[in-house]
Amino acid sequence: MATTIQEEPKIAVMKALVYHGPNRRAWEDKPKPSVRETTDALVRITTTTICGTDLHIIKGEVPTVQAGRILGHEGVGVVEALGSAVTGFTVGDRVLISCVSSCGKCDTCKRGMPSHCRDGGWILGNTIDGTQAQYVRVPHADNSLYHSPAGIDEDALVMMSDIFPTGFECGTLSGQVKPGDSVAIVGAGPIGLAALLTSQFFSPAKLIVIDQDPNRLKVALSFGATHVVNFKTEKAVEKVRSLTKGEGVDVAIEAVGSPGSFETCQNIVAPGGRIANIGVHGRSVELHLEKLWSMNLTLTTRLVDTTSIPLLLKVHQSGKLDAKRMSTHKFALSDILKAYDTFGNAAQENALKVLLKA
Repeated sequence: MATTIQEEPKIAVMKALVYHGPNRRAWEDKPKPSVRETTDALVRITTTTICGTDLHIIKGEVPTVQAGRILGHEGVGVVEALGSAVTGFTVGDRVLISCVSSCGKCDTCKRGMPSHCRDGGWILGNTIDGTQAQYVRVPHADNSLYHSPAGIDEDALVMMSDIFPTGFECGTLSGQVKPGDSVAIVGAGPIGLAALLTSQFFSPAKLIVIDQDPNRLKVALSFGATHVVNFKTEKAVEKVRSLTKGEGVDVAIEAVGSPGSFETCQNIVAPGGRIANIGVHGRSVELHLEKLWSMNLTLTTRLVDTTSIPLLLKVHQSGKLDAKRMSTHKFALSDILKAYDTFGNAAQENALKVLLKA
């Protein structure tokens, strides 16, 4: 009798950007993800991008990211498979992936703080595999994906995964920007520029942007800054105080994540003002309570919740927020190592957001 030999099923593979420890990453084969939980979605990535937080990870400054992790937490794609409990999406839907995964049921989600979801939060590209790959598994799909509005450009849509909600929620809203306020944004990277654009929703009187990159300061002026300060060639604190008649600003937004930028915010804020920290801090900073204890200040820190995504999509569609302007470079997804080099040398490359197209 003939013996039938059964071949073992081939494991589907995909390409992905994998973190292998500080300053080590590779574009390599990884198993294609699949639906594990009934609330999962499998999404084929069509556009993704690189975040400043990814650079912090590559430097080894985010200890929750372990070697072997696929990076990335921003993306647009097409639903390829769904768990049986997902009701809001169907296979073939074009979707925006939120950088925050939300179960929608736990106490922190119900308090409007899905960034600290008991079974989610910022997990993509952090504690589970992320979006800088050909495919990604998205947990809690009903609360973590958004339908792509008809006619919207993917280059604009992907900006709503993270940078615009982050700039808006952690900067503009946490800083309580109001009509007539003076606002200083320390850092003219994509997050700082997102805070600049969204602060204009509330008609501040002054929008001061501080950075050392002449090109980014030029961009900031084109994005609506009333004043720019190059801290490499100017005394930033003195310049800001001269622009505010010696008082300092009502709102100081920290959008870098460095001890120096946080120090600047403390030195330029006015009595009764607000310091809104956005930056990811990999090192300790000094809080000068010996100077600030009597100033009636508010200091906020937070992780983006992305609850503002529907609002920001509406504002973009109305023509009052041109999210696509943030894109400066495009690469094929397979050229992601070159894209990282470009983004990591933003000043030399005049780079803001670097898009990767699958």
